[in-house]
Amino acid sequence: DVQLVESGGGSVLAGGSLRLSCAASGYLYSSYCMGWFRQAAGKEREGIATIDGDGSVIYADSVKGRFTISKDNNKNTLYLQMDNLKPEDSAMYYCAADPSCIASLAPRYNYWGQGTQVTVS
Repeated sequence: DVQLVESGGGSVLAGGSLRLSCAASGYLYSSYCMGWFRQAAGKEREGIATIDGDGSVIYADSVKGRFTISKDNNKNTLYLQMDNLKPEDSAMYYCAADPSCIASLAPRYNYWGQGTQVTVS
């Protein structure tokens, strides 16, 4: 099984930055697809960035140019650097992992963390 634990959320002023981390444990292979998703109150969960085993990345248009996804396989940790944050970025942020990247930005991954809250004012 795979366990994912997010951290790094918080409150920030518009234009500011945050860096989210997702520590993975269990049977997580470097070939797994990993992604960041977010869900604002009253809205559906949306994918914002994914990274596959080769390091190829996909971003949602809403965050392209502002957010950067990366991973450290030695530390089994996924990151999301968020710059130039906007109030509409406020949401619960989740990391997810899956053996396949077929879901891309769709929230159909097998493994999920518990989420970390980001509030931008």
